[in-house]
Amino acid sequence: MNKYQLYRLICKNATLKEERHPMLDKNRFMKFLMVFMWLYYAGILLFIGVVMAMGMKYSYNGVAAFHVFNGGMLYLLILDFWVRFGLQETPAQNAQPYTLLPIRRSFLMNLYLTRSGLALGNLYWGFLLIPFGLIAITIPLGWGAFIGWLLGWWLLLVMNGYAYMFCRALILKRLAWLLLPIAIHGALLSVMLVPDKNPLDMPCTILMYDFIQWKILPFILVAILIAFFYWANYKLQKGMIYNEVAKKEEKEIKHTTQLNFLNRFGKLGEYFKLEVKQRLRNKTVRMSFLVGLGLMIALSSIMYFSDVYDNSFMRSFICLYNYIILGMMTLVTIMCYEGNYIDGLMSRRESILQLLTAKYYFNVLLLLIPPIILTPLMIIGKMSVWMNLGYFFFTAGVLYPLLFQMAVYNDNTLPMNTKMTSKQGNTAQQIISMVILFLPIGLEKGATALLGEPWGYVLLAALGLAGVLSHRYILRNVYSRFMARRYKNMEGFRASRNS
Repeated sequence: MNKYQLYRLICKNATLKEERHPMLDKNRFMKFLMVFMWLYYAGILLFIGVVMAMGMKYSYNGVAAFHVFNGGMLYLLILDFWVRFGLQETPAQNAQPYTLLPIRRSFLMNLYLTRSGLALGNLYWGFLLIPFGLIAITIPLGWGAFIGWLLGWWLLLVMNGYAYMFCRALILKRLAWLLLPIAIHGALLSVMLVPDKNPLDMPCTILMYDFIQWKILPFILVAILIAFFYWANYKLQKGMIYNEVAKKEEKEIKHTTQLNFLNRFGKLGEYFKLEVKQRLRNKTVRMSFLVGLGLMIALSSIMYFSDVYDNSFMRSFICLYNYIILGMMTLVTIMCYEGNYIDGLMSRRESILQLLTAKYYFNVLLLLIPPIILTPLMIIGKMSVWMNLGYFFFTAGVLYPLLFQMAVYNDNTLPMNTKMTSKQGNTAQQIISMVILFLPIGLEKGATALLGEPWGYVLLAALGLAGVLSHRYILRNVYSRFMARRYKNMEGFRASRNS
């Protein structure tokens, strides 16, 4: 088999992998939902592109709309970078199944890096750029300028994709590397948002206008950056494939945290220790916790330093998101990590009930973090203290018990330390996540519309407080239903443990 035939075979397998994804193959609803969301966001981008082109036309003292848009180039690239975390895999993740076959790793890396650069995902922003460019560039400057502008944007998005893959590979290797993109993008946002006038506006405008004029130098510079990130990804991820397959890890002796003060609580204290140590020792759980914490700080910082999220819906969403994200990242897959040692848990009477109780107390304790992060927003008046109290109690008493219902139905073991590969959630987990993120906002808006600003939040707090006071009965009910399904769940945990 020559390289061209091998290339076609791997491309065919990649297509089959997407078509036969268990989440899509077994759930038509999820397939419909993903297509709907793809079209939904494409429609939003089309609408934004048209509105921006028309709205910027006469809004900036005669400055052309495309100049204003180009000045904000870095905002779009930063957004594109972070959106890729939920959508794009690294080449090492894709190449990993072929590493035990007699195929050169250099060929695999070149193949997947090339495919990543030419992926259709890099064209998705075209739903925003094409309508904007057709109105703002084609009419005054012609088709040639429009094509040069689009080509420049495509090259920048390809470069951004390779930069993302390089950072993602470093983060998978050691979580501390997450600080690198946070620091770079935080510095850029500070430079653009804090001063009265954005000093990066003019350089971005000049660069994009050079693309419009088809000047060769900016194309060469971006191509050099693409080649650099391509080479950096090739060197980094080629070695990481072998380390992942061989399970080669760097071991270092660490002093373990004993948490002896929890011994007074008996078995409940031991399970509380387990929750703490999961987030300190296990890579997957620790990554989820730190990513959630980083998103909380990032959204709150954007709201603090700019007015882009000052509307009523976004205030409510950011407040709810801060309170629910840390709990949701683990509770939506509750018992899935415990599937790795479920047989030991089931060997002791009522150990599952004590585990659930410890999980609830631990996640309620985590709710003390969001008020600290949101305090600056409350001080400057961008967020209400009553809103925070309402969502604090509503999360603890209503949303957490709702998430704990997943303990009855989750039967898929999740790896606690695997970095390169991951398993996707099922339909129920996807649906409960959407309900948790949007239903409370609708309830809050309805309550505040009927009762007024503070009393709507008081209603949320009252509902949450009722749930907190009855949490023992709720957890006992979850435990009873879990035990009724225990053999079916244990079969699922065992079957998926090494798959």
